[in-house]
Amino acid sequence: MGSPIDFSPTHVAPADGLQTWSEPDPARPTIRLDPLLPVRLIGTEGNWARIVCANGWSAWVDGRLLVALPHRPPGTGQPLGTTDDPRPLLAALEHALAEYRRLIDDYADGRIDLAAYRARSRGLRLGAVLDGTEAWLLDLDHSRWYYSDGAQLQTYATVDPDGSATAGETP
Repeated sequence: MGSPIDFSPTHVAPADGLQTWSEPDPARPTIRLDPLLPVRLIGTEGNWARIVCANGWSAWVDGRLLVALPHRPPGTGQPLGTTDDPRPLLAALEHALAEYRRLIDDYADGRIDLAAYRARSRGLRLGAVLDGTEAWLLDLDHSRWYYSDGAQLQTYATVDPDGSATAGETP
């Protein structure tokens, strides 16, 4: 599969972890994945999903429980970095979410049609995963995923110009 730097996750395990199996057979469980562990989906068989981890280890899981990661934004090659205050990024995320909510309301209430909804929402993107005191926030202006413990932001991953993610220091 290549080195861990080549690893591009498509999903994460749910917040309470995820049971694995060596084959799609419920009678043969193996280990449990850590909560929110990044994995790559490589195949499915019914509700079973074959995943691979960053270290190359693969297993079968209940694919219905995997949490899909959003698509990557276009790359800019920005370097990794840290900032002390997560509030400006949270404000930008709130603004994008409020705009999306307004468009959904306008469409649902008949103030705009589907074509107008699609046109006005084109290019509107945001990303946030909140789990208690931890957050993973997507900053589209800088093409970076940040991890926040509530006190500071630390780059979790950035996107290279060729579209591949570069892993940062994990929390």
